[in-house]
Amino acid sequence: MKKILNGLAAIGFLLAGTAGAAVAAEEANHAAEPTHFPIHKPKEMDWTFAGPFGTFDKGQLQRGLKIYKEVCSACHSMNLVAFRTLEDLGYSEAQVKAFAAEYEVQDGPNGEGEMFTRKALPGDHFPSPFPNTAAAAAANGGAAPPDFSLIAKARGVERGFPTFVFDIFTMYASNGPDYIHALLTGYDEQPPAGMEIAEGTHYNPFFIAGKSLAMAKPLSDGQVTYEDGSPETVEQYSRDVAAFLMWAAEPHLEARKQTGFAVMIFLVLFAGLVYATKRRVWANVAH
Repeated sequence: MKKILNGLAAIGFLLAGTAGAAVAAEEANHAAEPTHFPIHKPKEMDWTFAGPFGTFDKGQLQRGLKIYKEVCSACHSMNLVAFRTLEDLGYSEAQVKAFAAEYEVQDGPNGEGEMFTRKALPGDHFPSPFPNTAAAAAANGGAAPPDFSLIAKARGVERGFPTFVFDIFTMYASNGPDYIHALLTGYDEQPPAGMEIAEGTHYNPFFIAGKSLAMAKPLSDGQVTYEDGSPETVEQYSRDVAAFLMWAAEPHLEARKQTGFAVMIFLVLFAGLVYATKRRVWANVAH
């Protein structure tokens, strides 16, 4: 009887060991699967427009516009940005008019009740490369490319505690451009062994909604020519287009900061006047 019990115990241990090995192997196969997104958080970049006194670099914005026009505009619209606002980038009225004329927009109806296309005017907005969202999705594997008008404000990674506390005092508001730059430069990283990437998608550890996305790597070194001698690298392209998209999302950023600074100065002076008045009014009153 004792031998039988020992034999059953040995079989039990063998089965338990086999099951444990199977579970361990399965866990190893899925160890590379992420449990949160993005897998890597973007690092904080040095932007000219960051901080309470930051301003846009117009040269960088012009380069970013070039990146958008030659690369991004093939898929992404910018429906809320009017051509006339490009004068803020340092272009003359004639240059803006010539730039707008390179695009065609739909207008109408005409006298016969039909829609027609014409060259864009400075008052028009950047047109979409697709007639509608369904057409955009059909042309991009079922995923419609997002509009870029507010993308720099709509996208960003939460920095968590306690970092966000310090952000209040440093006025950090560049998480959108930081994310865009990280995403555009993150395509060259390879997924770890065991991670399964869906067919037709591309691994990017900085993508905020998953481990891979439908958009392939859009930029490569030497893809766009810069007339000002700036480096023609993915790193520089990513910085420039991220800065441009920040301007597109918040074109009045500089004016807002100037107004805020003036208001703070006023409040300080006003507080001083109120305190001086209080001292003068109650100076002869016994306390």
